[in-house]
Amino acid sequence: KDKSSRHADNVNVGLFDYPVLMAADILLYQADLVPVGADQKQHLEICRDIAMRFNKIYGDVLTVPEAYIGKNTARIMSLQDPAKKMSKSDANPNGFISVIEEPEKIMKKFKKAVTDSDNRVVYEEGKEGICNLLNIYCGVTGLSMEEAVAQFDGAGYGTFKTTVGEAVVETLRPIREKYLQLMEEPGYLAEIYRKGADLAREKADANLKEIYRAVGLVDRI
Repeated sequence: KDKSSRHADNVNVGLFDYPVLMAADILLYQADLVPVGADQKQHLEICRDIAMRFNKIYGDVLTVPEAYIGKNTARIMSLQDPAKKMSKSDANPNGFISVIEEPEKIMKKFKKAVTDSDNRVVYEEGKEGICNLLNIYCGVTGLSMEEAVAQFDGAGYGTFKTTVGEAVVETLRPIREKYLQLMEEPGYLAEIYRKGADLAREKADANLKEIYRAVGLVDRI
């Protein structure tokens, strides 16, 4: 819905068919647990419906997947507009964080994050900006919401936003460092791609054979 509202003049078949394509990717590899954001849960429900309908007609062939939704990070909101989901396609680059972004840029974005004029770090309705930052902080530190709120009791927003930014930077640092290392090893990456493709093809072919057999199609794999 977010993408269709942003591109109302170009709701193409790729966007319209996305839930079905997503279902095909999941069902072909017989995934039983799928990590998704809260906004993707309805797409997974379509996937489950397809699997259950197929199994009802052709037998117990497809795995009916379950959704895995993170407690605090199911839906991370924009740092500049807490009413909408954080997205890399946001026209405002200060609204989202890239996994491989430079630490200095990440800190600058968190310091500019939209909050409110109340200056209380609490998790309650009407404080969407603060709630979003608390969710992010809990997600990267593993703290409960109660522990996070207690930690910032009496702290100002400046201290709060800086601490959240630093926690995100430290969480992403090893990922960014590994990314930069791997980008210097194109041969190794190509080998990983090849091995991954071979493994995926092997699993997909085996599952597709079972699907063909169940529906009575000739196996050409």
